[in-house]
Amino acid sequence: MAKKDLESKVFQALELARNTGKVKKGTNEVTKVVEKSQAKLVVIAEDVSPKEITMHLPIICNEKKCPYVHVSSKEELGRAVGINVPTAAACIVEAGEAREVLNEILQQLKSGG
Repeated sequence: MAKKDLESKVFQALELARNTGKVKKGTNEVTKVVEKSQAKLVVIAEDVSPKEITMHLPIICNEKKCPYVHVSSKEELGRAVGINVPTAAACIVEAGEAREVLNEILQQLKSGG
């Protein structure tokens, strides 16, 4: 589970990437991007029910050496990527202006954030 400061950075990065780069939303889209090794950061909502919807994502992220992080709310995740419905997963494909924030997040994840 992401700490609150990390979680807010993740949402900030998603919003910046949405506006200036490229994001994918939804479990199926995220899965495709990760399998192609194109995701810079995968974000998975914790409050997904049933859990089976996103259970495979950490596994394929580990296989593809793609960083991933959990956030508490699928509603907030949906809002961060610019849709009015909750989403179970999202990812940054091209960071755009979110590059700096993304690098901070990746450093924090590496250090056990």
